[in-house]
Amino acid sequence: MRVSQLVVTKGEPEVTDFSTLSALDPQLVLVFGSVAVLQSSAKILSQAFKGAHIAGCSTAGEISRNGVTDESLVVTAINFQKCEVSQFSTELLSMDDSHAAGVRLAQGFRREGLRALMIFGQGVQINGSAVLAGMGEVVGSEVPITGGLAGDGGAFAQTWVLDNQGVSSNRLVCVGLYGPALQFSHGSFGGWSPFGPARKVTRCESNVLYELDGEPALAVYKRYLGEHAKNLPASGLLFPFSMLGHDQNELGLIRTILGINEADGSLTLAGEIDQEGYLRLMHASTDALVDGAATAARSAWDPQASSSEVLAVLVSCVGRKLVMGGRVDEEVEAVADVFGQSTTLAGFYSYGEIGPFGNMAECKLHNQTMTITCLSESA
Repeated sequence: MRVSQLVVTKGEPEVTDFSTLSALDPQLVLVFGSVAVLQSSAKILSQAFKGAHIAGCSTAGEISRNGVTDESLVVTAINFQKCEVSQFSTELLSMDDSHAAGVRLAQGFRREGLRALMIFGQGVQINGSAVLAGMGEVVGSEVPITGGLAGDGGAFAQTWVLDNQGVSSNRLVCVGLYGPALQFSHGSFGGWSPFGPARKVTRCESNVLYELDGEPALAVYKRYLGEHAKNLPASGLLFPFSMLGHDQNELGLIRTILGINEADGSLTLAGEIDQEGYLRLMHASTDALVDGAATAARSAWDPQASSSEVLAVLVSCVGRKLVMGGRVDEEVEAVADVFGQSTTLAGFYSYGEIGPFGNMAECKLHNQTMTITCLSESA
């Protein structure tokens, strides 16, 4: 496997020479960029990489071997010498269409030889958990699914996905990787700490939370946030929920708030909620998040990888970026320290991270984590 990367700054896509990347004859080109730069680059990229599958999305910050940038475009070309790449996309008609869209996505791939799937989806009007549930019904738990949900710089208004057809605000794109030579590993970790009591979910529907302990969920949430409540929904990124089981044991899943509804007092979360479970607020420090990123990297790193080149796709939550502020590069540096110089880093800050859950093969939507996918080929 061979990997080459370019980082394009705002205003430069139309004059950028992608020939060094296209000379690699890539089968797959991953593209992550701000909304404006991604939109202005779609046509240029399709012309530069006519023989490749192009996949990516808009972001809340871009990750490359140079660290973290904003208002840029990270283009990573991958030439697989032994593996096969396929792509399939589908439109997401509405949030209620999420499960069916996941089924359609998974059905678009030939099952024989399928080793892994990577998905990038729009990040606002979507139930990421339902998408993954639909995909899992088709491919089962033996095929790992990783990826993430697009961002729009923290505005939570409109996000974009890039595929072979161009850019779209309502499509989901999935890349299928085939062949026994593929080495595919992953890791995910947060670093957040709980505070306050566990609250019983007393009314919810899919990913919309209406009541906690019999009270309107928004009212309960605002009490805990105090002065931060005036900045909702944006301030919700700093205070996600930890999901607990019916026995109040930690499930290991975190849920970010995507929106609020003052009229009915509800909160819209990024993924589905356990109707029989509990929720507890969480917060974090920069040091804890950096340590969490390093833990994710150690989980994803495969010391047996025999390829001279490795690609690590990093998908980190925008909430982590807000907490870390000017120190956000530290979590990417922590990952780079684990992987070493032979690994190319590419990725973005997201509205949801996708990957296997703990030691289980079943894939879940994560929030507020650093989730890493490592790709290489055996000799």
